[in-house]
Amino acid sequence: MKAVIDVHYSKDRSIAACVVFKQWQDSIPFDFKRIILPPAEDYYPGQFYRRELPCLLSVLEKTGYLLETIIIDGYVHLKKGKGLGMYLFESLPYVSNIIGVAKNPLKIAHQFTPIMRGKSRRPLFISSIGCSIEYAVNSIVSMHGDFRIPTLLKIADALTRGEAHIY
Repeated sequence: MKAVIDVHYSKDRSIAACVVFKQWQDSIPFDFKRIILPPAEDYYPGQFYRRELPCLLSVLEKTGYLLETIIIDGYVHLKKGKGLGMYLFESLPYVSNIIGVAKNPLKIAHQFTPIMRGKSRRPLFISSIGCSIEYAVNSIVSMHGDFRIPTLLKIADALTRGEAHIY
């Protein structure tokens, strides 16, 4: 099993979602979980993990799956220190590949590969731990969807925003 996890923040709460799927080309989730949490910590530059990691771990725990690969919205490695993906990798109670898919370039990001999907002229920035960067890139490129952002990543984002009405 694989999953995409994401978090959305507002003043009064955080919403975390986990979209579970079996194959890279799947267009609909095998399962999903959406949870509402208290407001997250404030954001501190270079310490995004402090805000996001507790939410991600909470939604993963609620799914009950041992996932072979987890996709996050962000980077795995930073030039100085760890990225969100590295913190997640170290915090899980089991071993899982972590693939970071970032939508925007980050000057402090490290060890990532830009990829193009669909007809977009804007790249996605892929990073990984637990698997090779080649595996991570090929997996994200092969995911369902004709556009820059793969379908299951869009679904996870929509779930966090309360916009997914397909279930």
